Amino acid sequence: MMEKPDQSGSEGLTAIDTDRIIEMAWEDRTPFDAIKTQFGLKESEVKALMKQQLKPASYVRWRKRVEHCKTKHAATRNEGISRFKSKAQRAISQNKISKR
Repeated sequence: MMEKPDQSGSEGLTAIDTDRIIEMAWEDRTPFDAIKTQFGLKESEVKALMKQQLKPASYVRWRKRVEHCKTKHAATRNEGISRFKSKAQRAISQNKISKR
């Protein structure tokens, strides 16, 4: 059964994709590069999607968290972190990278 694209303004994304992007954006160890690799959304597009999908207070809380989180941006990540996902993430459903 095929999911209907949601009405978020991000063309080609299903409701499941949108939920997964939001989940990945909230995760501290998942960089924006991983979201771009899986879904083709740039950081600015993820921010726009989050602003549209979250309540205003939740969006502000997320933005503050992202700004101070060094692991969300590849350029500021610790050199010892070379993967997009945790070892336990393979068990998460709807993860396109883990199914390759």
